[in-house]
Amino acid sequence: MDDEPAPMSRDQADEPRSGDEPRAREEGSGAQWDPPTSSGQEGQSDGGQGSRSSLPWESQSRQDDQQESGQSSSRVSVIDEPESRPGPPPGSSEEEYKWHTYRVYPSGRPDAVEFIDCYKSFGRSRVLAGLNMGLPEGMVSMILGPSGTGKSVCIKHMVGLLYPDQGDILVHGESVPNMPDDDLFEMRKKFGLLFQDGALFGSMNLYDNVAFPLRQHTEKGEDEIEEICMRRLTEVGLADAREKMPNELSGGMRKRAGFARALVLEPDIVLFDEPDSGLDPVRTALLGELILEIHRDAMEEAKSKQKQHLPTFCVITHDILTARRVADYINVLWKGRIVEAGPSEDMLNSENPFIRQFLSGESEGPLSMD
Repeated sequence: MDDEPAPMSRDQADEPRSGDEPRAREEGSGAQWDPPTSSGQEGQSDGGQGSRSSLPWESQSRQDDQQESGQSSSRVSVIDEPESRPGPPPGSSEEEYKWHTYRVYPSGRPDAVEFIDCYKSFGRSRVLAGLNMGLPEGMVSMILGPSGTGKSVCIKHMVGLLYPDQGDILVHGESVPNMPDDDLFEMRKKFGLLFQDGALFGSMNLYDNVAFPLRQHTEKGEDEIEEICMRRLTEVGLADAREKMPNELSGGMRKRAGFARALVLEPDIVLFDEPDSGLDPVRTALLGELILEIHRDAMEEAKSKQKQHLPTFCVITHDILTARRVADYINVLWKGRIVEAGPSEDMLNSENPFIRQFLSGESEGPLSMD
């Protein structure tokens, strides 16, 4: 159709898809803050798929889009996706990747972290198979996918604990695999990491665990360290447990303690590796609320201090309820590649049968026990 917008990249998108926080733009020597505006655009492009054959479910989807043309819609109206469909990884068939549309619904913000054509294998096991993925600045992103699809491996690549066999990973535009060691160690200070079990030092009490990064990486005095640590422990509800040892804490308390430790250096990017693992549904919901609350506070702090980068949170999980409660942006990972990615509203309304099956937890669909 003549009035259908052309596909556009993340860098070309002007407005955030969702969220109440303003985005930063560089102008002159300082960051200025523009409040988001409602896009209200209608329709949806075909994403520049070229002449490839339609996937099994796409014909009906296009008919539905045509019927809705001219009507108000909450879906974004542009899709950032390759002009031609990428071929499958070496040694794989097109059939294995037929549900991978590689569609990317724009976030309207630059990527804090970006994977570019990343491949990674461990012996004969290929984990990443040409991964292209971005984590937008200033959002709570999620990497979702079935178990064993490489979600946690992505975290290790972001912080330079693993390097890709091929491809590149950019953090705020800088290549992690090509960084000298000194620059790599400095870059890691941008990150806060919450491990699955909290990863507390068993020989230290709770307060000393949280204070460890400040004592290790800063020249702050003990009075300032105590002020920072107690503020973070208060945020996660553990101010009264500062003298307890890790073996005296419940699983949920250890996770919250790990969260407090991840925040003490005021990182630009916070990574959560399955934070809901082992928690009951109520504590999982409370942890999700805590993540949102602290992200909102971090956004306000970034605005007041006019920081160069907006705080970016990334949650690795396969818990769908957590994704529905917390995510601003969702990447769905399967077989080492992104199936689709975009703001949570677009992903939760995706017509892709794999996305619909996974996000609804249904037994019937493309994903099986194989």
